[in-house]
Amino acid sequence: MTTLQPRPPYTDAELQKLYPPNLDLQLVQILMRHGERTPVSPRFQNTGLPPFWPYCTSVRQITSTILSPSSSSLTTLQWTRRLETFSRESDSPTLALSSTSHPDNICDMGTLTDLGRQTTSSLGARLRDLYITRLGFLPPAITSPSQIYLRTTPVPRALESLQQTFSTLYPPNTRLPSPETGIFPTPVIITRAHADETLYPNDGNCRRFAALSRAFAQRAADRHNNTPDMEYLNQLIGKWMDGGKVAVDSRPRLSGVMDTINATLAHGPETRLPKEFYDEKARGIIEKIGVEEWFQGYRESEEYRRLGIGGLVGDLVERMVKSVEGRGDGVRFGLLGCHDTTLAGMLASLGAFETERWVPFTSHVAIELFRDNMKGERERGGWFRGLFGKGKEIGRRPAEELGEEEKKKLEGYYVRLRYNDEVVTVPGCRMEGRHLEGDESFCTLAAFKEIVDKFTPKNWKQECRMGRGETVSLPKVPEPAGY
Repeated sequence: MTTLQPRPPYTDAELQKLYPPNLDLQLVQILMRHGERTPVSPRFQNTGLPPFWPYCTSVRQITSTILSPSSSSLTTLQWTRRLETFSRESDSPTLALSSTSHPDNICDMGTLTDLGRQTTSSLGARLRDLYITRLGFLPPAITSPSQIYLRTTPVPRALESLQQTFSTLYPPNTRLPSPETGIFPTPVIITRAHADETLYPNDGNCRRFAALSRAFAQRAADRHNNTPDMEYLNQLIGKWMDGGKVAVDSRPRLSGVMDTINATLAHGPETRLPKEFYDEKARGIIEKIGVEEWFQGYRESEEYRRLGIGGLVGDLVERMVKSVEGRGDGVRFGLLGCHDTTLAGMLASLGAFETERWVPFTSHVAIELFRDNMKGERERGGWFRGLFGKGKEIGRRPAEELGEEEKKKLEGYYVRLRYNDEVVTVPGCRMEGRHLEGDESFCTLAAFKEIVDKFTPKNWKQECRMGRGETVSLPKVPEPAGY
């Protein structure tokens, strides 16, 4: 799958069922994959596919912040970026051109395209329609972005997608001047250094996870390289591969083939592969194997979950618990710009990624925290009033370490996940007493936290260094996810 086809807006009846009147929405966290992009590296130029694509009009109008040396004040510089490469005949520098032989609008590798900007803007509009217009969860206009938590990976396409989405969640005319300053405060976007990043599976800075990833990739190669499915792919597209053969670990890798197929399908006819690459059966085979290679580790290995995505999911739960405890700084909505491996890795770690299709561009997962408003009214005059700002934080502490009074703080709260506006259920929440009566998709916060605690690292960097130089052995018996 490539470009996401969003489902129609919820009907009034669907909305009533999804957001029952006895539950108040308290916190929403959105993980969003970036929009459509170019391939992360040039492939299949032997088919006539150009290496550089003309779908990035944003490079005509880039604005940078400049420090004035005379006044030490900040100003801006607007400039146009043109991409330089080598000529085919020699190493002489030459401007990268599209098939129309024009140097403007040229995208670099892995760059968010104009279409990606459009689809992420559309996502922001859909989020506004749901959470502002229909549910009234967020105000229609704001004088401060303090209720919104914005976070992204350091990858430019993720940052730009986040910016596009926020710009339609709250368009310029809804960002009003602050009564105190007369201007709208500049939104804060949180990023991390690559070495600290846990908003995607960070195999570049976690050697143990990289070794586990290679082991699961090798197992996928051993399972699929000599199969009728792979032979079918070879008959279709083998002649365009380096060495004339398709395999999980071929050149390019099968996942790289998928990357180029999905990127070309999303864009115009001048950047298309031969029709054999778009055979429906072939695409199904490629995505099925790709999902196994990249995400089966989350389904089978607690260590894989912990090192690959546990830090992020631990952050999500900690933010929910802080909201319950009144330590959340007033944040009601989180928007996190990330990647396909983030979304699928998180869902697979919770036992809730039950598909063989790849994550489409501009996909999102909504993690919603609800409060039972009947219980909230009953408890408001008791311990709840004395809860705020007191006691030891419990968000990152394992459930088994919590005292009875601390556990009571989580009662009456529920967590629900939606993937591309479709509800998904965590298997460990289906058990009696671990979900809202009558709806297994509403997991109690206590049960959800207990599930996540099992693969939340205590010291991610230290665990990433463990087992260095050792042979990696995959679990002999799968360690099921989501329980």
